[in-house]
Amino acid sequence: MGTEQIYHSATDERRQHNRLRTLRSVATASGAMLSVDGRTLINFASNDYLGLSKHPALKQRAIEFIERFGAGSGSSRLVSGNLEAYEQLERKIAAFKGTEAALVLPSGYQTNATVIAALGRKQTVLFSDHENHNSIAVGLQLAQGKWFRYSHNDLTHLETRLQQHIAHDERTKWVVSETVFSMDGDATDVNALNQLATAFGASVYLDEAHATGVLGPEGRGLCFGKGTNGIVMGTFSKAMGSFGAYIACSKIMREYLVNFCSGLIYSTALPPAVLGSIDAALDVVPELESEREQLQSASEHVRVRLQAMGFATGRSTTQIIPIVIGEDDDALKLAQYLEENEILAPAIRPPTVLEGEARVRISLTAKHTPEQIHKLLATIAKFSAVKTHLKKESLLLDKECATHV
Repeated sequence: MGTEQIYHSATDERRQHNRLRTLRSVATASGAMLSVDGRTLINFASNDYLGLSKHPALKQRAIEFIERFGAGSGSSRLVSGNLEAYEQLERKIAAFKGTEAALVLPSGYQTNATVIAALGRKQTVLFSDHENHNSIAVGLQLAQGKWFRYSHNDLTHLETRLQQHIAHDERTKWVVSETVFSMDGDATDVNALNQLATAFGASVYLDEAHATGVLGPEGRGLCFGKGTNGIVMGTFSKAMGSFGAYIACSKIMREYLVNFCSGLIYSTALPPAVLGSIDAALDVVPELESEREQLQSASEHVRVRLQAMGFATGRSTTQIIPIVIGEDDDALKLAQYLEENEILAPAIRPPTVLEGEARVRISLTAKHTPEQIHKLLATIAKFSAVKTHLKKESLLLDKECATHV
């Protein structure tokens, strides 16, 4: 078998199991609308939770930074790409998160993968929530230290894991978790996690990607004001409207990462336009309290309605709402039905989620109107009614057939 044939076989296996991923070209219309294959759909698949990607202040600041610094940074931050704008920006991020220092990195995935790898030195043990993002899993695999998973959001199981290593005083211990989980939409009890980690002499690494801008005082995240002992990570590519990621930490940890984090050392610095949009987002986000309240209210409304229809929404308490279907084909059918009715909401299947937990993932934003949310719920209700009707017809047919045997 030739080299390419080996990879073709792997892809073909995904295709046979109805799990093949494909890229689709999209063109943004406006607000919560998206143009896909020439059709305009209501977009319930976006992480642009506050609609800031179209905010005039972010666009204008990006243009200003391009005019001032150019289109690209030219090199890594440790060579000559550390534009003077970085220092001002990192001071603003540290103030926004309530920490001594901050560090901007190219992307959320790269940040998790390379920062966790840098923290996981020999004689280090890391404890990771079972449902943590793939980027965290990659960081654990790259780490030199030992690592263990604990059951999702199960602090009792985490305590057991920590107890097993209490005698290893020579080991540095880290507890790694998201604060809002991207597939389930549930949140970590940050206070309880901090207290437990501290009791066992462990530091915490908390991923605020889906909380930054949306949750906490003035959108500063669930860690703000909690006295987190360790590192807080987050992104600017979701509620903050643009791109890039940050680490909020102590000055000592920042200096360590500048020297040992490969994602910073060996990557070209972010382009000036991105730095400009981040800078503007940090000014805008604290003022969007009404948008955050509206988003949380809409999220609770959608959860309650879906549950009343008999759908499982898992442990969601945020703007991320999974409709847990179970079988891959059933999740695909719901996603297809929604798209046929001008709604984009993707089917999420293994290996992204566990076997038997395929789902349609709903992402609400502050830009969704009551009319758009009503259409989403009405379309799902219609799908459920059609599916129930067909199931009843099938059962009647089976009964009829049985009487004629």
